[in-house]
This record gives sequence, C-alpha cells and structure tokens, in this order.
Amino acid sequence: MKYDYLTDGAEIYRRSFATIRAEADLSALPDDVSGVAVRMIHAAGQTDLPADLAFSPRVVTACREALQAGAPILCDSTMVATGIIRSRLPAANEIICHLGEPSLAELAAELGTTKTAAAVERWRPRLEGSVVAIGNAPTALFHLLEVIAESGLRPAGVLGMPVGFVGAAESKQALIDSDLALEYLVLKGRRGGSAITVAAVNAIASAAE
Repeated sequence: MKYDYLTDGAEIYRRSFATIRAEADLSALPDDVSGVAVRMIHAAGQTDLPADLAFSPRVVTACREALQAGAPILCDSTMVATGIIRSRLPAANEIICHLGEPSLAELAAELGTTKTAAAVERWRPRLEGSVVAIGNAPTALFHLLEVIAESGLRPAGVLGMPVGFVGAAESKQALIDSDLALEYLVLKGRRGGSAITVAAVNAIASAAE
C-alpha cells in the first residue's frame, strides 16, 4: 500500500506558511510581531492564535537587540531550552535552564514553592538584559514578576506563554497588568507550552522562515 502525500520538505514548508497567511488574521499586528505570530501558529496548528496575543510595542526589537548583543536566554523548562535552534542565535547565546540541578528541590522546599519558581532565584545573576522564555510554569512567571519588583533587575523582554488550567491565564494577565513597564509577548488564556514558546524565541532570533 502506498499513500499519496507530499514529500518535498521545502514545498511542505512553503505551503504551510502560505496557508497560515491565508487563514490567520494578522491585520492587527505590526510586521515584526506578525512574523513571530506566524511561527507560533506553525508550531501550534492554530490559526486563531493572533486574537489572544498581547505584546508591548518594542518587545521583538528589544529581544532581538539583546540577543545580537550576546544576552542569555533564561528558560523555565528543559523542553523550551532544548527546542531553541542554536544555529538561529545571532551571538551563540547561552541558553540557561536550572531544572536539572540536584539542589533545586531543596531550594524549592525552603521557599515553599515549585522547582520552576525556585529556579527563577538562580536567574538573578543573569537576569539583567536577558531574554526570558517561560512556556510551562505559571509559578515561574509569577515569581519572576516578584523578583523583578523586589530587585530592580530588568530583562530585555519576557515571552510569557505558560500553559495550563491553574494559574496560567492569571500569571500572563499579571504580566500584562504589571506596572513594571516590561517588554512582553503573551499568549493570553490557558494556551501556551514549550512548542509555541520555542517558536517565538526562534522567530525573534532570526526573522528568516
């Protein structure tokens, strides 16, 4: 038995992005955010995604400039860290995720929080000017806002895409509503996750599709 299906990788790619641009309403997005949204749609298979995007005006520019200057990318999960395409990074940027560290469980117990939130504490030495990518843990996003408010440290931008039914929508709304004047890109509501977050990072790192 043989199936009839497209096997040309370049043509599959071309048709995919053509379909996205034909079906998704990108009209409300500036060009730089639109390019990122297309990559996120490609990762999620959801052309209605732009309706739930919230962003600050300079988030893509700020994150790109930071990456070009060598800023690290701070990730809340190993899935996000692993998915970032190293060859797209403009300055061989360091990708940092602390979840595999043996001492993190002890720190989380001391703080009375999740390991992903505790890992945010380990970001402090590298947080200033960094690009933050949160794709899984609402507690990490909540605690990031607490750390920034307490310390005065400021990342170049926050990609806030935690997924889930408990705290995800609320943590993203907290970022949007924050008076910290952060550059941010958020997918509102319950949707999010590693694939969408990684797609945003990769699109910001390099505008080429």
